Amino acid sequence: MTRAAGTEALLEEAERLEVEAAARSWAPYPEYRATGLHWLEQVPAHWRLQKLKHAARIQFSNVDKKSEDGEQPVCLCNYVDVYYHDRITSDIEFMEATALPREVAKFQLMLGDVLVTKDSEDPHDICVPAVVAEDLPGVLCGYHLAQIRPIPGDAYGPYLSYALASSGIRDQFRMRANGITRFGLSQDDICSSLVCLPPLPEQQTIAAFLDRKTRQIDELIEKKRRLIDLLQEKRTALISHAVTKGLNPDAPMKPSGIDWLGDVPEHWNIERLKALFTNLNHRRVPISAEIRGGMSKAYPYYGASGIIDYVEDYIFDEPLLLVAEDGANLLSRSTPLAFVASGQYWVNNHAHILRPRVGPLSFWESLLQLAPLEPLVTGSAQPKLTKENLGTLPLPVPPLDEQQQIGQAIDSIRKRYDGVIGAVGQGLEQVKEYRQSLISDAVTGKIDVREEVPS
Repeated sequence: MTRAAGTEALLEEAERLEVEAAARSWAPYPEYRATGLHWLEQVPAHWRLQKLKHAARIQFSNVDKKSEDGEQPVCLCNYVDVYYHDRITSDIEFMEATALPREVAKFQLMLGDVLVTKDSEDPHDICVPAVVAEDLPGVLCGYHLAQIRPIPGDAYGPYLSYALASSGIRDQFRMRANGITRFGLSQDDICSSLVCLPPLPEQQTIAAFLDRKTRQIDELIEKKRRLIDLLQEKRTALISHAVTKGLNPDAPMKPSGIDWLGDVPEHWNIERLKALFTNLNHRRVPISAEIRGGMSKAYPYYGASGIIDYVEDYIFDEPLLLVAEDGANLLSRSTPLAFVASGQYWVNNHAHILRPRVGPLSFWESLLQLAPLEPLVTGSAQPKLTKENLGTLPLPVPPLDEQQQIGQAIDSIRKRYDGVIGAVGQGLEQVKEYRQSLISDAVTGKIDVREEVPS
């Protein structure tokens, strides 16, 4: 199967699963009772609404990541293990550490335990849950986590994990989280939170239902993410080919003498960057935060990676190319090394300002995104790309009319692929919202799924 056919097949399958998910609905319970809560007005008549501490034993871990002589070797389930996994299993590569025997006895993970993040830099990341899916001898609950162990016969771990992930129930923790730069919950905040508790067999049924449905939805989400990756790869490949090989597949080629470029059309030239661009670095304005704070009018303040801040006054009103001058992104490529800044803005001292002497910005921007700048960078602790080194970069130069044709082709490719990528991305967000609403509806009793799981 070709890459294009594979992309189309993924799109069709994702759309089919999405339609199936959206078309299905579930009936409500036959009878409800009022709760008196603004975030949950009613629950099924036979459900309990009670504090979490009456359904589980809750403790905060104090086992840190240090290894001490004389302590017992253990593995730690840490914050990121919980944050990125719904289920904690032996497949996860846990951190190795040591602990005292009393800590091993107290914090060892058992089947059905629920772990939640108790603090975070973002209040929306408070109380992210994960259920322990198997007994894990020698694996302890790590620091920054709360360990919730359901009371046997009263609460079921997988159900509690879904409940704590649901809207409404989880919002209690966000509202209680205290902090400015880092937000945290006290043990009482978690213990006194309210959860909906149906009878134990019903908890098990709801958890089994959600296991099956979320697995199907997660497969759909993965298909959409994969489709977006394929579309982005295809868009990049088409643009890269256009700016390095041209638009005519039958054009005679010649060696460029540049390793990353390979052969180029025979009629193209190879020139240094300094001959192709006017460097406007002398117009950079590294304004201090204090001065910016007193300005009344706002314009974007650009650095090497995008908008940094807003300041008053005017410096440029034409689209220009910005290329990173310093920072780790020069070596890691974690952010774009060349992009177009449009409109009125200031530029700080972390970016080179380049104005092409001729040709469309889209051609030059796409070409500079491909060019390896790392060999021109000096320093490692504080990487820097000087104006002089940047000017020596060799680039392929088509005739002006061909540059314009390639620029138009790039604009067309971006428009076509960005539209599809945007549509798939929007569908992805809708599926994620559907997943969240399904969980919330099931664990708060808005839908009755008791007949959805075989006895």
